[in-house]
Amino acid sequence: MKKILPLKPKDSRSWRDSYYHKLLGLKAAKEIERVLPIFEKEMPNDDRPRKAMEAIRDWAQGKRELGMAEVRKLSLGSHAAARGVKTDAAKFVAHAAGQAVGTWHVPTHALGAFGYAGRAFVANKNKK
Repeated sequence: MKKILPLKPKDSRSWRDSYYHKLLGLKAAKEIERVLPIFEKEMPNDDRPRKAMEAIRDWAQGKRELGMAEVRKLSLGSHAAARGVKTDAAKFVAHAAGQAVGTWHVPTHALGAFGYAGRAFVANKNKK
């Protein structure tokens, strides 16, 4: 028996702002929020990962509009913040936030956010 799959959206406008797209963004934001204190303890004056997390969370909750230029700036800023830290745990948090905000552009970036957040959690636990 042939399995019938749903049609793949032809472009990003076909799925952007869908329930599942926003759900992935919200889940990614919540995961970052859980590990963000690791980064902020090491870099209390660098708010780039927090701004990235807040942007995707607020978009997912319908409180904010985002565009590609802003998402790119937030994502690249968060990834750049990873270069300024000393610990792997803090580096993984910054990368996780950069991936999370990228979920607006490509929903599967949420998977990168989850992966990096998990690595941050493990790295932080292992350093204690």
